[in-house]
Amino acid sequence: MTGIASRSFDSADETRPFEGGKGRLDLVNTDRGPVGRAVFEPGWQWSKHIKPIAGTDSCQADHVGYVVSGRMKIVMDDGESLEVGPGDFFTVAPGHDAWVLGDEPCVALDWVGFGNYAQPA
Repeated sequence: MTGIASRSFDSADETRPFEGGKGRLDLVNTDRGPVGRAVFEPGWQWSKHIKPIAGTDSCQADHVGYVVSGRMKIVMDDGESLEVGPGDFFTVAPGHDAWVLGDEPCVALDWVGFGNYAQPA
């Protein structure tokens, strides 16, 4: 492990496209685990564009992240909901759906939940 490092999401180790061309996940693998940048296009919804890939009824990823741009609504399986936007830090437990709000892509970074995100079960 080096004492200092820099990586670019524009040269990601892996890019995973979402169903229907509604975005992608750029994944960078680090000594401390994967970090992801997701671009969720307007009209994206987990239950429409990731559920067919994941094969679960709701998102089972545990997220710890930061919204760079755009807005998203997150709804837990029990109905609890939250809207996040630019500059917001968020944590989301497994068991939720989410969708983009408005006409701007939502770009988010995640340090915990994107390692297995948008991969076939």
